[in-house]
Amino acid sequence: MTTDNGEWEREPDPSDSLRAFGAVVQALREHAGLSRAQFGELVRFSKHTVESVELGRRMPDESFVERAEGVLGNTGALRKAARHLTRGEPGLAAWFRRWARLERVAVSLCMYECRLVPGLLQSEGYVRAVFDNSIPLLTNAQLEAQVTARLERQEMLRERPSVPFSFIVEESVFRRRLGGVDVMRGLLDHVLELSAPRNVFLQLVPLEAEVHACLDGPLQLLETPEGRRLAYSEGQQNGRLIADSKEVSLLHQRYDTLRSQALNPKDSWGLLERLRGEL
Repeated sequence: MTTDNGEWEREPDPSDSLRAFGAVVQALREHAGLSRAQFGELVRFSKHTVESVELGRRMPDESFVERAEGVLGNTGALRKAARHLTRGEPGLAAWFRRWARLERVAVSLCMYECRLVPGLLQSEGYVRAVFDNSIPLLTNAQLEAQVTARLERQEMLRERPSVPFSFIVEESVFRRRLGGVDVMRGLLDHVLELSAPRNVFLQLVPLEAEVHACLDGPLQLLETPEGRRLAYSEGQQNGRLIADSKEVSLLHQRYDTLRSQALNPKDSWGLLERLRGEL
């Protein structure tokens, strides 16, 4: 997409492929001994556009790719790389995208949350309350993209009835009235509905629990179709995919221990119903 002056609009959420393409352009340009300004003159684009492409902020059009190829040796590298360019996935944080793609094909998925209800179980009202609390504030377009992406992720619960989904959540999360009483009523109804199928296991860690194996924070675990076990942890403005087998094994031990410390699914269901009745 271009603006009125011929410049492309900045990508709102750069993808990994855009960043990789930009790095290739920069490496070839520097190898040719050209500054961004010099290269821009040769390809007939501004220095700022060249910079934006190299940093993965803009999707290059066909003319940029062809002119860059001619200037940088006609190796075919840029043409081939351009075939695989994709825009960012709206509504998904850059650090979460890889995990989100793994989620969609996982043969099992486990989540422990102590901050808020897991995204896969959130009602639309609760999702909106979560993003309404974002700092800095989101634009209306950004908020709608976030809501849509989160609700679309939930479809895997309905579309994959043979995949086991395990959730362990702190009771305190359901007692926090984020968004108000009506939002929490809708959330509890939604969670009870989503956790009803036989392949979805929801356990609550009660407020009076005296032992706790996951005090270091939330975590997610999955197994790929190839049998590989991976983990993911997330904090303020960052997320980390964990592939080291020893670290993943340790996190599995913690999750399995917490599963034995939490209420069983039947008692957890009963607690949710009681919380719903208190609203």
